[in-house]
Amino acid sequence: MSIELATKAKTHLTLDEYRSIEVTAEERHEYRNGEVVAMSGGSEAHSSIVSNLLIYLGFLLRDTDFRLYNSDLRVWIPAYQCGTYTDLMICNGRPEFNDDRTDEILNPLLIVEVLSPSTEAYDRAEKFRKYRSLPSFCEYLLVSQTEPYIEQYHNLDRGLDRNSSDRWELQVLDRIDQSIFLHSLDVELSIAEIYRRIDF
Repeated sequence: MSIELATKAKTHLTLDEYRSIEVTAEERHEYRNGEVVAMSGGSEAHSSIVSNLLIYLGFLLRDTDFRLYNSDLRVWIPAYQCGTYTDLMICNGRPEFNDDRTDEILNPLLIVEVLSPSTEAYDRAEKFRKYRSLPSFCEYLLVSQTEPYIEQYHNLDRGLDRNSSDRWELQVLDRIDQSIFLHSLDVELSIAEIYRRIDF
């Protein structure tokens, strides 16, 4: 059964119905507390930027306990009953999976989203709010695919009492000759490497 047929026949899907359909679906879908939303396809620039980040970070982190994952795995956000795909996520050590599943991660440390016109507003606002409910999550990168421009959000209260104000600091990087320091990983990335072979 296709996701389109399922959603036409039923306003909301159970989580089990969604998971069953998602295994064979030709496109990816986000689960939002019963609502199933198709994820938009990416562009060549989008794919290249994600590949650059995976290769570059993979090399920098090769001798550490950090683990990188592409968009094949979902992040499960219990507070919102939401399963969604990131462009890239990193866990500190072994991933924690949702129940007995091996495709839904609960403990991302850093998440990267490469912005697309159709998802930019969601990535900046509602999706970021959902991610912030995950205790492990402490750094967020929003990467433009149309210009050298990255927004980095870093949780200033990481490691403190979870009842603290949960303050996030924003840094904007908008020059190709800059570098970005990732607080959660203790590594520095060249913006030029992130945008390697991207023509603006």
